[in-house]
Amino acid sequence: MAVTTMDPESARTSQPQGSLGKSGGSLLSVRGLGAALTPRGKHYACGSIAAFTNIMVTFPIQKVLFRQQLHGVRAREAVGQLQRDGMRNLYRGLLPPLLQKTTTVAIMFGLYEDFSHVLLDQLSTGSGIPELVTRSFAAALAGTAEAALMPFERVQTLLQDHRHHGRFHNTAHTFRTLLSEYGVKECYRGLVPVLIRNGPSNMLFFGLRGPIKEQLPEASSRAGHLVNDFVCGGVLGAALGIMFYPLNVVKSRAQSQVGGAFRPCGEVLMTVWRERGGSVAMLFRGAHLNYHRSLLSWGIINATYELLLKVF
Repeated sequence: MAVTTMDPESARTSQPQGSLGKSGGSLLSVRGLGAALTPRGKHYACGSIAAFTNIMVTFPIQKVLFRQQLHGVRAREAVGQLQRDGMRNLYRGLLPPLLQKTTTVAIMFGLYEDFSHVLLDQLSTGSGIPELVTRSFAAALAGTAEAALMPFERVQTLLQDHRHHGRFHNTAHTFRTLLSEYGVKECYRGLVPVLIRNGPSNMLFFGLRGPIKEQLPEASSRAGHLVNDFVCGGVLGAALGIMFYPLNVVKSRAQSQVGGAFRPCGEVLMTVWRERGGSVAMLFRGAHLNYHRSLLSWGIINATYELLLKVF
C-alpha cells in the first residue's frame, strides 16, 4: 500500500470540490489572491490566514491557561485574575502571538510542503528511503525553523504576566527594553523546551493527519470535508497539547524571568516540580483547559487551512 500518511497535496486535489454557490465580490477577490500566488506560496498564505482566525477566537482562553501554567492556580482563580485586571487588559499581549502565530503557522505548512518537495526529489528517487521518513524529516525541519520566531512568544509571556504590567507597556516597548538592557540572547530565553516541542509535534501532526481523516466517515460535500478537517486537526492538536504540556510549563516559567542566569531546562522543571509538591496533577494544572483550547484552535486552523486551499 502506498504511503499517504503525510497527506500530500496530491491527495487533496482528488477530493470533491463541490460548489461554492453564487459568490459575491469577496469570493472573487479571494480567488484573485489565489491566482496571484504561486502553487507553493498558497500554503504560506493559507496557513497565515488560518492562524489569524484562530488567535482572534481563542486568545482569552490562552490567557487563562497561561496563568494556570505560570502560577499553578485553578481555572476559576485564573479567570478571577483576568477579571481584576479589567476588560482593557483582556487582549493585552495580543500582538505578539498574532504576529508569531500567523508567521509560524505559515512556516509550518509552507516549509513542510517546500521541504517535502525538495527532499522527495533529492532522496526518494532511487534511494529506497520511504516517503514516510522523508516527510517526517521535512516536518521536523519546519518545526525547528519555527523556533527562530520565539522572541514573539517571549514577549507574549511577559505581557501576559501581571507581575510585569508596570514595567512593560506594549510589544514594541518590551522588545526595546529586552534588547537595550539585556541583548538579543534574552529574547531567546526558554529556547530549549521550544525546540524539543516543535520538531516532534510537527512530525506527529503531519504524520497522523492523513490516517485520522481516513478513519472518519467519508465526506461528500464541502461542509462534510470542513467538519472532518476540524475533527482531525482538533483531535491531533488536543492530544499533542497534553503530550507536550510539561514542556510548555517549563517554557512559561523560564520566560517569565527577566535577566539573570539562563537555567537548564531540567533544572527549571525540577523547580516547578518541587514548588508543586512533587504532584503530577499539579504539574498538569491547566491541562484540561489546554486540551479544550487546542481542540478548538487546531480544529479551526486545520479546517480553515484546508478550506482556503480549495478556494485558492
